[in-house]
Amino acid sequence: MANSLGSNLFHNFTNKKTNKSLPRLYFFTFTIFLCTFFYLLGLWQNSPATTTAAISGKNLFSPTSTTTIRPNCPQTNSTSIPISSSTTALDFSIHHQNPEPSETTARVIHAPVCDAKLSEYTPCEDVKRSLKFPRENLVYRERHCPEKNEILQCRIPAPFGYRVPPRWPESREWAWYANVPHKELTIEKKNQNWVRFEGDRFMFPGGGTMFPRGAGAYIDDIGKLINLKDGSIRTAIDTGCGVASWGAYLLPRDIIAVSFAPRDTHEAQVQFALERGVPALIGVIASIRLPYPSRSFDMAHCSRCLIPWGKNDGIYLTEVDRVLRPGGYWILSGPPINWEVHWKGWERTRESLNDEQVSIERVAKSLCWKKLVQKGDIAIWQKPTNHIHCKITRKVFKNRPFCNAEDPDSAWYTKMNTCLTPLPDVTNVKDVSGGGLTNWPARLTAIPPRISSGSLKGITAEMFKENTELWKKRVAYYKTLDYQLAEPGRFRNLLDMNAYLGGFAAAMIDDPVWVMNVAPVEAEINTLGIVFERGLIGTYQNWCEAMSTYPRTYDFIHAASVFSLYENRCKIEDILLEMDRILRPQGSVIIRDDVDMLLKVKRFLDAMQWDGRIVDHENGPLEREKILIAVKKYWTAPAPDKNQHRKL
Repeated sequence: MANSLGSNLFHNFTNKKTNKSLPRLYFFTFTIFLCTFFYLLGLWQNSPATTTAAISGKNLFSPTSTTTIRPNCPQTNSTSIPISSSTTALDFSIHHQNPEPSETTARVIHAPVCDAKLSEYTPCEDVKRSLKFPRENLVYRERHCPEKNEILQCRIPAPFGYRVPPRWPESREWAWYANVPHKELTIEKKNQNWVRFEGDRFMFPGGGTMFPRGAGAYIDDIGKLINLKDGSIRTAIDTGCGVASWGAYLLPRDIIAVSFAPRDTHEAQVQFALERGVPALIGVIASIRLPYPSRSFDMAHCSRCLIPWGKNDGIYLTEVDRVLRPGGYWILSGPPINWEVHWKGWERTRESLNDEQVSIERVAKSLCWKKLVQKGDIAIWQKPTNHIHCKITRKVFKNRPFCNAEDPDSAWYTKMNTCLTPLPDVTNVKDVSGGGLTNWPARLTAIPPRISSGSLKGITAEMFKENTELWKKRVAYYKTLDYQLAEPGRFRNLLDMNAYLGGFAAAMIDDPVWVMNVAPVEAEINTLGIVFERGLIGTYQNWCEAMSTYPRTYDFIHAASVFSLYENRCKIEDILLEMDRILRPQGSVIIRDDVDMLLKVKRFLDAMQWDGRIVDHENGPLEREKILIAVKKYWTAPAPDKNQHRKL
């Protein structure tokens, strides 16, 4: 039989005609063997004794060993699950991860809390630092930022009792006392109806020194002298703004004003304005230009702002001329206007007031302005639409000389001078220098003259249109990510740290918000003039320095490519601490940048105790640019010591 089997096998291997059934038999036999082997192996690994040992970290090869089987993985805070001998349980917790720093550790190492006394700290307008500078021409009230070794590496606390402000337009009428705990103006301006203190809040009746019937009635009086309704006037600037009631009551008329005042003995004027939901910045006309490009504003205003317009060869009014658009208006009320009626109440002599008015008239004439009207307490001048006549008559009327070889849009620590900023050349006396602006609201999407004229190199009309549509898409996507931004009325004061053409602000125009559009001075192209030509507002800023605003004055901050722009200029944490300073508790931030940069930013945001997450670009996960969404947590300084007397 053996010989027979051997002969058969020999025959199969040597026979030229192979047996087809035998290889199949070998294949099926081998498959059954493998299946049986792995089934038994799996059954052994999932037995109750083996599973319990694996979860508890016991070494299976030594019953008495307690060696952990995760030698290189950090310990986690996951809760252990008891395992019964009759039940198989699996551990689904993540073991291979970098543990987040605890809140206490993060605060101490990266972003500790500043002293409660610094709750209103404004680094570049610090009162103690300002006293080191000359008082002549108000130089000491200008921006004077701390040196690098003086920059605070801590988070500014909100005052104890801080509350989220009421929503607009209710916020225009009142604010929480705990948010701006200063009563000075309620005493000093008691008879002028600027602000009143009632219970736990401040009330803003809309009054002012020169508009006792209220800001609304005062604006109506202006509207009888120039047209405020046809959309030709959209942007305005208010110098020495008080609590910005003029700007507050212009907003319902679709006119947006940038209000500014210095940080002086009248505590918290700009802080009150921003608390009310009105655009404002800390600022002063002194020796450097206002932080706006030329031809920015349709209207400039001064109501008893106490600026010596006629002195220093008219340098202050000359700066107003630079930022005023061709055909724009300058409105003055208060001394010396209508001095014949008010001179006794102003406690000044007739002669001094008359001399002041004469000097203002002389400066305005040297700027080629035309006095349109003076009625009651209001006087209005108009800037020419071009400088053709001004150049012809300059020798006859001794007009001031034109500036030579100066960038009229340069306005970051740029010294003011007394020469006249020339308007762009025109060929016809009826032309508007630089190009006429479309009336609002069509102005928002019309091609800005700086683009259509080709004066801004590198930006075309097609690029402008594409950018406008792009930001509509992006803002719609943002609102799916941030429910606070999507909720109408939740936010009021918005800040765009790198506005470019103002597309983000334009896309938010139908929401009850306003946006401060910032043009970083380090940007390759200066586009802030375009922002103003769209009927939006903004300012210049170097983000290696602090912004000229009080803490907690913005509800939402948008930062597109800001950190990449400043990567080799200053520290990420310094910019983030400044964002933390100016953002309200429970405010939101949206940062878009390269994913590697966002990972660095996220680590510092975590250290500041913000809640944040990184999500995909609106075009999907394949884009390197990502979006970081974060919310600043609500926290305040601790309750003051009962024995500590707070300044009222």
